[in-house]
Amino acid sequence: MKNNIGKIERPIRIALGLIITSLAFWGPATPWAYLGLIFVATGSVRYCPIWHLFGVNTNAKIETEKIK
Repeated sequence: MKNNIGKIERPIRIALGLIITSLAFWGPATPWAYLGLIFVATGSVRYCPIWHLFGVNTNAKIETEKIK
């Protein structure tokens, strides 16, 4: 399993997931709020299977040519 979530996307996913999950306790208590756990899990392991299906990789390093 190759990491496909970058350094910037990871904390955003985790924070967004915690906010969405907190709605189950403090907001409109619907089961849909537990979908935020998916964002927390994918941010924690740095792998998103949906990104893999679409070929998205935000963890890719940009390679540059060295000028001689």
